[in-house]
Parts: sequence; structure tokens; C-alpha cells
Amino acid sequence: MSAIFVIALGIVVFVELADDMTEADGRAFDWMILSMLRPTATPDNAWGPWWLEEAAADLTSLGGIAVLGLFATVAVVFLLIQRKRLSALLLVLGLAGGVALSEGLKAVFERERPPEAYQAVDTINASFPSGHALLSAVFYLSLGVMLTRAFPRHRVKGFVLGVAIVITLLVGVTRVYLGAHWATDVLAGWSVGAAWAMALWLVSYAVARRQIVHHAPLQDEGATIR
Repeated sequence: MSAIFVIALGIVVFVELADDMTEADGRAFDWMILSMLRPTATPDNAWGPWWLEEAAADLTSLGGIAVLGLFATVAVVFLLIQRKRLSALLLVLGLAGGVALSEGLKAVFERERPPEAYQAVDTINASFPSGHALLSAVFYLSLGVMLTRAFPRHRVKGFVLGVAIVITLLVGVTRVYLGAHWATDVLAGWSVGAAWAMALWLVSYAVARRQIVHHAPLQDEGATIR
């Protein structure tokens, strides 16, 4: 039920954000957040000490295609070594679907990025939703949910999910801090990414049950029905 709730909430929030970004209130909110984090229209004038922008530039790469592709490759190889074939397949499909969602929604809305004078990093496509926020939510939350199955203790499960959520939040916040996105772009990316990650988890659970019942070859070794 919690996964269905997250999916429904993510869709509702995204629809609201897509509507608000074209209205005065939505634009005022975005400008307020951007002005707080980057007071003047200069790429090197971010709020906080000089090293904070350097740290943000490093952290934001955790949501980039290159880094996620590397992490995904490592995760998939590890899952295959552990004979978790179904989890490996769904992780690949989930990330690929996330990329398709990100690019498709950007093409539909074609929102302009914050003014270039505010941007501390290079940007290449439309702004809404944030691809970094969306893909980091899809990958880290999906991987976090998968890893919780390997740990019986609730504290460890909570720690793993907590780390996944923190990384996802850091990536999104740094996109706004660096002037690469409006705040509503990031909120929309988180909403879609979380909904897609939970949809992936539901599919994984349903497929695993069916595969085990029918003794199909594509299943995680040692998986049990709960």
C-alpha cells in the first residue's frame, strides 16, 4: 500500500508543479529560491563559503548519466554474480525507463533554464523536470529497496534507505544551488523518479511471485514469497 501511495502522490505533485510553473505564483517561488541561493547574476556568487560551491559541483555529478551508468554497471554485475537475475534486469529497465521519462517530459514542456548568468555548471537541454533529480531518485531508491531485502534487521534496512534518500536529496538541492534548475524542476524530478522507482518495485514483487510459483528461470536465487 505504501508503494501505491508514493506512486499516486508523485503523480499528483508532478501535475500540480507542471501547472504552477506557468503561473505567477510558481515563477515567484522559483525566483525566490534562486535568489536566496545565488543572490546576484554571477556564476561564482553562490550563498555560503567558496568551498561549498566546489562541493556542490562534485555532489551533483552523482545524478549525471556517466556516474549513474558506471554505478549501474557495477550494481548489475554484482547482482548477476549473486544470481539475482530478475533484480539486475529490472534495475536496467528502471534506469532506461527513467531516462526515457526525463527526455520525454523535457521535450513536452520545453521549459527554459534559469538565466545563464546564474549557472555555475554547463547545461544542455530543457529544464523541466530535472533529469539529475529524476534519475537519482530512480536509481538510488530502486537500489536501496533491492538492498533492504538482503538485510533482516530493521535498523540496517532503515540505514540503507536513509542513505539512498539523502543522496537523492543532495543531488536535487545542488542542481538549484548551482543555478542549473529551478526549484520546481527538482521537485518534479523527485516526484516522477520516486513514483517510477515504486512502480518498478511493485513490478519486481509481482514478477518474482509469479516466477517462483511457476519455477521460471528468470528469478532471484534464494527468493521466497512473502
